[in-house]
Amino acid sequence: MTPPITIPILLLIGFCIITEAAHEICFKIAADNVPFTTAIRRPITWIGMSLWLIEITAWTVILENAPLSIAFPIMSLTYVAIVFAGALVLKEKVTKRHAIGALLISAGVACIGATGL
Repeated sequence: MTPPITIPILLLIGFCIITEAAHEICFKIAADNVPFTTAIRRPITWIGMSLWLIEITAWTVILENAPLSIAFPIMSLTYVAIVFAGALVLKEKVTKRHAIGALLISAGVACIGATGL
């Protein structure tokens, strides 16, 4: 039997989802319409890399305390977060298909996550 996911671990997973989405937004802003050599020198790239390092550190703590078979599927909510972050921050269009896909991912995560609570 796998150990249950605790509230602090769920909060840490939520933090990882947010930092994952944030660093991807940073990378997109840095790389938009410029060559790699320009993007890598932009401060927003380094902010993104810093967020990535923070996320990796938090993810390691999660893996020390939670089953991968539950924690990793919950992290797939990152896909949902990035769709909506792209819409909010980058003004990208969220189509009906995007929204339905995000809903289906969320439903799947709820099913998997509920087994570990």
